[in-house]
Amino acid sequence: MPAKGCMATEGKGALMAVIGDEDTVTGFLLAGVGNVDLRRKTNYLVVTDKTTTKQIEDAFKEMTAREDIAVVLISQFAADSIRYLVNEYDRPIPAVLEIPSKDKPYDATKDSVLQRVQHLMGAEDAAAAAVGR
Repeated sequence: MPAKGCMATEGKGALMAVIGDEDTVTGFLLAGVGNVDLRRKTNYLVVTDKTTTKQIEDAFKEMTAREDIAVVLISQFAADSIRYLVNEYDRPIPAVLEIPSKDKPYDATKDSVLQRVQHLMGAEDAAAAAVGR
């Protein structure tokens, strides 16, 4: 059942947000993902060597709290710097998905969504074995 009052589930359209390196964010902006609202808030954050962990935390918290965002894409290296926040996040909307970046390798063992899916699949396999399927 859709979350009550969530614009992303009411058919009004929703945004994707991106947190990542310059090349990743630029690619998504060129694809039309970028948005600047009336309060001059963007739906993206370019993470550089000068970006602080606090800035990444603040952007993640803001983007996951916005009702007009349905998906937050975060480069895995940025997610690693706020891993505790990413791992604690459990709301279905906006969905948070970790993506690889051009210069840093992707490590599936760190991906919180993939870990949850594997955990659930393991729980289903155990339940099926207990029932004798």
